[in-house]
Amino acid sequence: MRTRRIRSAAAAAAAMAAGVTACSAPGGGSGGGDGKTADTVVIGVASEPDTLSPLLGYGRDGNSKIFDGLLARDTDLELRPALAAELPEVTDDGRTYTYTLREGVKFSDGEPLTAEDVVYTYRTVLDEKTNNTTKSELDAVKSVDASGDDTVVFRLKYPYAGFAARTVLPVVPEHVAGGQDPNTGSFNTEPVGTGPYVLADWRKGEKLTFKANPHYWGAEPAVTSFTMAVIADDSVRATRLRSGDLDGAVLPPNLAATFRNDDGRRTHEAKSYDFRAVTLPTGNKVTGDRAIRQALDAAVDRRAMVDKILEGAGRPAYGPLPTDDPWFTEDIERTRDLAEAQRILDEAGWTPGKDGIRGKDGQRATFTLYYPSGDKVRQDHALAYASDAKQAGIEVKVEGATWEVIEPRMGRDAVLAGFGSVGDPDFGLYTLLHSSLAGDGFNNMARYDNPVVDEALDTGRQSQDPKQRAAAYDRLQKALVDDPGYTFLTHIDHLYVLADRWDGLTTQLEPHEHGFASGPWWNIEDWQPKA
Repeated sequence: MRTRRIRSAAAAAAAMAAGVTACSAPGGGSGGGDGKTADTVVIGVASEPDTLSPLLGYGRDGNSKIFDGLLARDTDLELRPALAAELPEVTDDGRTYTYTLREGVKFSDGEPLTAEDVVYTYRTVLDEKTNNTTKSELDAVKSVDASGDDTVVFRLKYPYAGFAARTVLPVVPEHVAGGQDPNTGSFNTEPVGTGPYVLADWRKGEKLTFKANPHYWGAEPAVTSFTMAVIADDSVRATRLRSGDLDGAVLPPNLAATFRNDDGRRTHEAKSYDFRAVTLPTGNKVTGDRAIRQALDAAVDRRAMVDKILEGAGRPAYGPLPTDDPWFTEDIERTRDLAEAQRILDEAGWTPGKDGIRGKDGQRATFTLYYPSGDKVRQDHALAYASDAKQAGIEVKVEGATWEVIEPRMGRDAVLAGFGSVGDPDFGLYTLLHSSLAGDGFNNMARYDNPVVDEALDTGRQSQDPKQRAAAYDRLQKALVDDPGYTFLTHIDHLYVLADRWDGLTTQLEPHEHGFASGPWWNIEDWQPKA
């Protein structure tokens, strides 16, 4: 069969929501915002992972500082070799991918990387007993085998256009993780990898501290240690950044704007596939009604949300793909149409009551919308959404809560959720929308079930023909307008403010999950102190 090398291009899709936690001072780190040293960095982030194990999904989109994948992405999201010596050799009409490992790579405990570690990683992720809710992204894998110590061969059930980009999945050491239960073992909080840094300390809900890996196969980083201070409240992060307690932080637009004229700090803006949307569970008596969902889609003022909530740092979301994505279907862009929303509800038999809230067959048009406490951007989206809905005669009761409270309610109550992934339109769209994943953790939170969408997702995943895939994703996006399982609101630009003490800072096109692994620190191992 003809052999070729994989090339990559950035595209988009959706992924799962992330939790938030409490905060306290990072403590113990030298070189905070005092400007005295550039080899130690303290960064404020909104959340921390539940686990640091790639076997359970950590780092699956790349950019983990503890681990490496076979491939990685550069600033422009082009695929480049990481643990692999070169891009994969693809044969058998796109069904066989062969990777040759880089020589001399060691894990942070000094043990060498082998092909068996790669095999163990992928087989464990795919094992039905492993609690990895994103394993459907590797559905195409039929087998993964080692050929000697330095060659790994993946055989696929069907050609999968996005497969090479899926091999940014971090590789774990079998000699450490292999003797543990992947769901409960100590590897989840005591990881061993091949990346530029090792985890030195993790105080849950407070901070994670990383130090340079002495066995790293790449260049020695100039930033020898960094701390991720977990500070859920946006305003507290901004205050501590201003006081010099932090070197940098991820901030919402209104707070990032307060640093605009600060000569000692720079604001870094990253475009993203991160969108905010309201889940509309089909099991709810109100949100399960298609006319209600259509009316909400027509009633929402997306442009006002971008202008007023995001202060222009974003774009209206007409679906899960942003308007500048090459897979976006342009003719689905739509403006607010309150009259259309009212017409839809009138025709469906939802009639206004004395207080203006509609009802049908004794059912009042009201439902609860949760947002994660402490997230001001989501709170503002939820309140604006409720205001728009009320003008159409639908009552939305907005409540803030922790994810521990929200998660058990996702099957019956609406959630102001965040999703978005990079790499290929299949990434995340499948987990967001396919009926087979309804209610599987944060996958398909709305329990959406549409045969047209399922067929389009399956075609987009299994076809290698760009035209066929484009047609499938066009059908999908149009179907979501006709039968919305979510009200898509905005795509958000990510904003970061950092002390201006380093060179080499860049941002990538980012997924929903940002701040911890994404941000200007995605390549912190390449930073250099300013002269």
